[in-house]
Amino acid sequence: MIGPVMILSAASGAGHVRAAEALAAAFAARGEAARHIEVLKYTNPLFRRLYSDLYVDFVNKRPDLLGWMYNALDRPWQFQKRRLAMDRLSTGRLVKLISREDPRLVVCTHFLPAEILVHLRMKKVLDVSIGVVVTDIDAHAMWLYRNIDWYFVAREETRVYLASLGIPEQTIHVTGIPIDPVFGIRKPKDESRRALGLDPGLTTVLVSAGGFGVGPVESLIRAVQEIRHAIQLAVICGKNAQLERKLASLRGTRHPMTVIGFTRDMDAWMAASDILVGKAGGLTSAEALARGLVLVIVNPIPGQEERNCDHFLEDGVAIRCNNLPALAYKVDALLENRERYELMQRAVTRLARPHAAAEIVSIILQQRA
Repeated sequence: MIGPVMILSAASGAGHVRAAEALAAAFAARGEAARHIEVLKYTNPLFRRLYSDLYVDFVNKRPDLLGWMYNALDRPWQFQKRRLAMDRLSTGRLVKLISREDPRLVVCTHFLPAEILVHLRMKKVLDVSIGVVVTDIDAHAMWLYRNIDWYFVAREETRVYLASLGIPEQTIHVTGIPIDPVFGIRKPKDESRRALGLDPGLTTVLVSAGGFGVGPVESLIRAVQEIRHAIQLAVICGKNAQLERKLASLRGTRHPMTVIGFTRDMDAWMAASDILVGKAGGLTSAEALARGLVLVIVNPIPGQEERNCDHFLEDGVAIRCNNLPALAYKVDALLENRERYELMQRAVTRLARPHAAAEIVSIILQQRA
């Protein structure tokens, strides 16, 4: 046993939380108890809205502004003092909690708690080892800190980039993005479809609106319904109950459609599917690749999702659609070209890292032994 372990996430988008839950499960599988804390619960209400609700508002109403902010703040080693000053004013309860728990090891799946921990250790308030798990393919400047014990990143390119910025190479590990260990368990597609009430013989398209159910999903569904090939749809609405009701009431659609609200069975729906249509979030994409799904990325959110999309296109596991009226045409073209589709499926298999969480925990435990 290595002593008290904490995993800190922030509900700014659902992926950071899911990554933390995956790591907690991986620690438990190795006999190590790890407490997961979503840190925004320990900040003041205004700060919490800035990090959580405001993000969703930007995605829905001003994604262009979100992308501008992402790029403007991507200046390595700049803005850190000002950002830390603001965060310290808003995270007093979190600092008290961490100080009281006095963990020996903390793994962060969001940059906010990592920044606080580095400061506390520098001030000798805590004697703690710190790991940072980057939950997108690129590492934005917000993720950059000195004196981190472990950095866990998705790609070799990201490792090279961090090393070029002066982060010690021996601390950077290419593991992939941590996802629930269940995604690494083989599940036959036909059986998965039958278990969910789907037709086992139909190509299955999974439409994901993300954990919060954001974006122009109704228009997206209408576009997907124009696909000429015989398919069936499964639509994940996340926590957006209003969207779930609207989609469930759609009539006159061409293809059979199952509408799902918030679910913890994403693995089952992905195991039953062939193609994922949606955004390019780090966690959802990592889960989809682990389940062998080809990605159809629609209007990725400017900033980290556009960068993720660039990587997926370069790797040959995705197609991109910037105009909804052309979506059905692009999917039909992909399904008609079986050679291209099978090449993409093989590329997905090469890229998938379903055991990233276990690999991260293994590296930490070996180096702490």
